[in-house]
Amino acid sequence: MHYEGNVIRPPSEANSIILQVTTGCSHNRCTFCGAYQGQKFRIKDDTVINQDIDFAAQYCRKQKTVFLADGDALVIPQPRLLQIFNGIHEKLPWVRRISLYANCRDILNRSPDELVDLKKSGLGRIYMGLESGHDKTLKAIHKGATADEMILAGQRVKAAGIFLSATCLLGIGGIRYSLNHAADTAAVLNRMQPSQIAILTLMLPENTELGRARAAGTFQLPDKLGMFQELRTLIAGLDGIKCQLQANHASNYFTLNGRLPKDKNVFLATIDQAIAGTLDLKPETLRGL
Repeated sequence: MHYEGNVIRPPSEANSIILQVTTGCSHNRCTFCGAYQGQKFRIKDDTVINQDIDFAAQYCRKQKTVFLADGDALVIPQPRLLQIFNGIHEKLPWVRRISLYANCRDILNRSPDELVDLKKSGLGRIYMGLESGHDKTLKAIHKGATADEMILAGQRVKAAGIFLSATCLLGIGGIRYSLNHAADTAAVLNRMQPSQIAILTLMLPENTELGRARAAGTFQLPDKLGMFQELRTLIAGLDGIKCQLQANHASNYFTLNGRLPKDKNVFLATIDQAIAGTLDLKPETLRGL
């Protein structure tokens, strides 16, 4: 496989064929993300992509899913993306699902019919970085979308019959907006109705704008207790939603993994244990991006 730079994938794609079709991120302005700093975005050449598909055809016959990396493969124009899908199906006929990251802008740049066509061609899952449903936070982190636009994008994915995983970031509003961020994020998720909610805890590399602001004292992350209270506010605000909920990323202090609404009270009880100091937490040395 031809991999360049940082290749990032969701935890649930650990056993997938990772096919890097773009390098970097076409947006690359989020203040909290250092994954693609200094890396020029581009769509990789068809020759290279096809060589990687050929490699997978020979060596990845036991892997049933494909994840298209890097940061936002949905930026690829529709005809070319469908061509990649067709190549996967032709040479990897055992693959049952294709997944990718997509930002709000790229989803809204696709018509509902185009998303349906991608679904018919094998796109089974989209991972969208919501991060927050709080408009002041979204603006501050240069996410490039409002809460209402996030909702519309999520609803469009779901209407196309595609599994939608929405990622949320604890701490992204800082101390100032912590509980506002949590409450508004829950409200957005209630309207979006994703198939999965993935909750991460913000960790700030030094090479990010927000990391530098923290070092300068102009941005303050909530402490552990603040993060737990934020998480509790978010989950308590989820209502009328049926989906998977996972807070099992390496950045989190403890794991939540189950379904809403069935496990909501279990989630809240676990968080209350963390707030009370009676839950075993992951040591700082074991937390990571």
